[in-house]
Amino acid sequence: MPAIAVPAFALAWWGACYLIGRDPCRARSARAAAALAAYAIGLVAWTIAPASAPAQILFCVPALFWAGTAVALLPRTLPERRQIDVGWLVLSVVFLAVVIALPSAGRLVALAPLLGGLVLLWRFRDQVQPPVLPLALTVVAVLYAVALAVVLLPVDVGGPDLVLAAMGVDLLMLGFLVAVADALEVGERLRPHLIRAVLAAVAVTVPIGAAAVLTIVAVPDRRDVLLLQFGVVATAMTGLALAGRVRRILDTVAFRSDERLHQDRAALLLLADALPRHRQRHRLITTDRDDFLRFTRQALDNYDNLGRLMRSPLTDLPAVDRRLGALAAEQPLARALELRAVLAESVDRLRPAGKFDTSDEWRHYSALYFCVILGLDPYERRPRTEGLERDARLAVDWMRRNVSRPTLRRWQSEAAAIVSRRLWDELMGADPRWLTRARTPTRST
Repeated sequence: MPAIAVPAFALAWWGACYLIGRDPCRARSARAAAALAAYAIGLVAWTIAPASAPAQILFCVPALFWAGTAVALLPRTLPERRQIDVGWLVLSVVFLAVVIALPSAGRLVALAPLLGGLVLLWRFRDQVQPPVLPLALTVVAVLYAVALAVVLLPVDVGGPDLVLAAMGVDLLMLGFLVAVADALEVGERLRPHLIRAVLAAVAVTVPIGAAAVLTIVAVPDRRDVLLLQFGVVATAMTGLALAGRVRRILDTVAFRSDERLHQDRAALLLLADALPRHRQRHRLITTDRDDFLRFTRQALDNYDNLGRLMRSPLTDLPAVDRRLGALAAEQPLARALELRAVLAESVDRLRPAGKFDTSDEWRHYSALYFCVILGLDPYERRPRTEGLERDARLAVDWMRRNVSRPTLRRWQSEAAAIVSRRLWDELMGADPRWLTRARTPTRST
């Protein structure tokens, strides 16, 4: 068992950390990561006590998170999306309690939420990207369900080791499909970043996993030694998958007395993470209008996050090239800063003439300028007003008293659509030669 459990645990734990490290704020990534983590912990429990109730329960938990992942893949424009999310959370708690209470065969009831999530995904399959995602998720889910049934039912298929390993492969495929969907939604490249991460995971799993297996085999029937080895493997894979975040934490501690060095290192780390995830330049001109609108909304949402702006396809806008001028070569950080300036200018163009007012014609400008560009939150318990201009204080107080959160979000969405439409028209009217001219490297003499 250790010869299969240890590498399967290592790769599953790495997959969970990779998804979290790639984008921790996305619900679909977090739920897929939770499914992989539950499976990995289940492997540890199974290695300690094969066919035990805790191990079986842990192998059922991924089905609940898988259902949540399917729900998170539904289109964001779906009116019932929030209610579906809440329903999934409530049902998951209920089904988890049922799984704990039922005997081995009855725990297959955990597959019911997964089936419901897949049905919803198929119901709105025409709005899901990529289009093949519902079919791929369904095929992998069926394979996982078969493996879970073999583990829980009194079926004699020899040793369960290969079945458990196959279950891990299914969950890794779930993580891969979620990463593909996320990359398409935000307009990033996945392949270079994923290939490097997988190569690093295999390179670390082989020596550390082999050492752990040999130690467990050499010292059998020692639960403390077994747990220690799995802990070592988990620590190594966590540090590998979250290397960028670990380095930033270490820099914060090590260079706390040298702020300039800390900032320079942070910029370099952001650049290193963004380079393999930024898609090719020529893809921007082939983007359709709906995708362009989504990219614009994401860029506005991430206005204060340079790391995400560096990965945005909008860094290749002709307006960014014009602002950079002769410096328009490959400089992702500079392009992100100029994209931020372009967005700020686009929002400023929404400002009506005259002094600030709370009339209806100011709603789009106010929703973006004060809440996105300035980063103010009118719904904070104690809104930040120190150092703000009079207009900003008036706007925050007015929105706090008279504008509900849903209304503000609707205004921001409408304003982002206006900004996107203007940028889109500019892109469509740009000289096609800007694609190659702006990227021509300058030669030093």
